[in-house]
Amino acid sequence: MFESVRNNKIIAQVILGLIALTFVFFGVGDYVRDNVQDGTLAEVNGTKLTQLQLDQAVREQADRLRGEMGPEFDPKMLETEEARLAILNNLIDQRLLHLETARLNMVASDESVKQAIATDPSFQGENGFSNDRYQVALNAMGKSPAGFEAEVRQSLTLRQLGGLFGQSGIVPKTTSDRLLTLQTEKRHVAEYRYALDQYLPQVKLPADAAKKYYDENSKQFETPEQARAEFLLLSQDAIATQLAVSDAEIKAWYDSHKSRYSVAEERRASHILVTFGKDDKDKSKARAEVLLQDVQKKPAAFAELAKKNSQDPGSAEKGGDLGFFARGAMVKAFEDAAFAMKEGEISGLVESEFGFHIIRLTGIRPGKEKPLAEVRGEIETELRRQSAARKFAEAAETFSNLVYEQADSLKPAADQFKLAVQQTGWLARQPNPANGPLANEKLLEALFSDDSVKNKRNTAAIEVGQNTLVSARILEHKPAALQPFDSVKVAIEAMLRKKEAEALARKAGEAQLAALKKGDADKLAWPAVKTVTRLDPRLIPPTAVQPVFKLEASKLPAYAGVELPGIGYALYKLSKVEAGEAIDAARRDVLVRQLNSFAAQQEVQTYLAALRERYKVEINKAALANKDK
Repeated sequence: MFESVRNNKIIAQVILGLIALTFVFFGVGDYVRDNVQDGTLAEVNGTKLTQLQLDQAVREQADRLRGEMGPEFDPKMLETEEARLAILNNLIDQRLLHLETARLNMVASDESVKQAIATDPSFQGENGFSNDRYQVALNAMGKSPAGFEAEVRQSLTLRQLGGLFGQSGIVPKTTSDRLLTLQTEKRHVAEYRYALDQYLPQVKLPADAAKKYYDENSKQFETPEQARAEFLLLSQDAIATQLAVSDAEIKAWYDSHKSRYSVAEERRASHILVTFGKDDKDKSKARAEVLLQDVQKKPAAFAELAKKNSQDPGSAEKGGDLGFFARGAMVKAFEDAAFAMKEGEISGLVESEFGFHIIRLTGIRPGKEKPLAEVRGEIETELRRQSAARKFAEAAETFSNLVYEQADSLKPAADQFKLAVQQTGWLARQPNPANGPLANEKLLEALFSDDSVKNKRNTAAIEVGQNTLVSARILEHKPAALQPFDSVKVAIEAMLRKKEAEALARKAGEAQLAALKKGDADKLAWPAVKTVTRLDPRLIPPTAVQPVFKLEASKLPAYAGVELPGIGYALYKLSKVEAGEAIDAARRDVLVRQLNSFAAQQEVQTYLAALRERYKVEINKAALANKDK
């Protein structure tokens, strides 16, 4: 609500970044109870983190990365012991932070939870907070209001913990000035390349070189195992489309949930906020009383006074305007005052946890009830979803039994559930997001199993998503096969010649670099000089950026050499270093925030290391390694 409260400390933001995946991973309940169904991978202050929790965290992390990376995401990147250990350490950090908030008796208030939800952009409709959107969002996440509110409370509590750091993690101005100066520093460099094309004619391969490489690296020349398959997908959504909802059911739901289909009364207000600290409350109140007198003398000047005096920067620039809001969107003291006023009325001083407010009520929207015709489609969808959710568990069991008991065909299950048997193109063992439900690793493992390949039997019904089962059956199979030597001989020879040319280019470049560093005369025909900065190094290859900027500028010229894979070898000559241009204020602010963010991350890591000393943390790496095996 009040923008001044939203200006979080950088440290707080970093801590919130650390917990961004916490609730997605295993929910609030896992902070207060152990799950002992699987083996223990770690203990934090005597509380267990189990294999089940880690598996869930890995799955959710995979879903998040798949959404961010799309086709570029490879599930195997999370299968290594290093990746699973990193995620386990993340879970340990979450537990440590929550132990610390408990020790400090930190807990977010009911009002702050209510405010956070009411102002969340995800739940806003045309007229502010929308209860319908809120309910739809929770249903989509599979969460109850109580569970979601508990998650929000945990997040706000950790925000409080971040606030304890104060201004730590802020880079001193003298340091940031120096770092920014380095970022804009101009380096004049010339590049001399030893290109592969120069050395390819010099390469003479032994007659048997290609065959020898082929024999020693035969796996590289195998065509992967592939299969075409048919599959059947049973989902809660598919069941929902087959269900009928009567007019009577829709009307009964509407009558019993009218509060959901009512638009609550909303009010629009402007305010002037005077904040106070522990030691200056009386002075702040006196200042607020003077402002109140000014407002009462000149009500028409309210917006002007708010712009000049309000300490809520988000609304001050708008003359104090907070827009329309319903009950539950503001802190209680502010809300009670606003909903007790008449339009156009100016309040006395209203004290809240944020400071002293002077409120002017500028508009009232009466509440109203949405007619059944307007929400009929929404209700029908909701009733179908609820009915499908109840039926899915029973349907899933029947589906699983059918594809197992009648394993030679998917048709019986398709007929039973009125589903279409779908066919795939050629699939490889490696998951490919483009294959939709057939991109699931467990499903592919079952599909390419010996029993499935040899006997063309249905796979078991495998869960490939929430409330979504798939059974598949091979139609055609191609085993992995070694490509004939003659078909790859030319490509192997080209690769080997290129590799040898790279070695010759590197040898020549390194010899010349050694001579230049020794002080021999520079007789190279250097091309035109390029000017680069750390902020914009695009004129030189990425691999050359670090070596060029590491060159000592006290004695020029200075030289560096860099391998350019697929291109050859390059020498770089640094001939001049000069100060860069001044950074404009907006760009400077962005860069300073980045520096502060880096410093904040270091502060948080130091803090977490201290917490690991305070609370006993034990990691069972042997169990983690055994799981991977």
